[in-house]
Amino acid sequence: MSRVCELTGKRVIVGNKVSHSNVKTKRRFHPNLIVKKFYLPEEDKWVTLKISTSALRNVNKKGITACIKEAREKGFTNK
Repeated sequence: MSRVCELTGKRVIVGNKVSHSNVKTKRRFHPNLIVKKFYLPEEDKWVTLKISTSALRNVNKKGITACIKEAREKGFTNK
């Protein structure tokens, strides 16, 4: 399973870990992902999505139908 949000497209990014002596080593920043089931009343079905917690806040604000519509337009999900 990939570490990509299916609604916003957030994914792993790469940066540096910097020690006290200023030595830089590569590290990865993972998005805060959760697996959540949503009910789509227009399609009368349940959909399981792996989304970031910030995307969950957008779902609570806009609604799942609007968020999935935007994700389909941007090509982040095919569900």
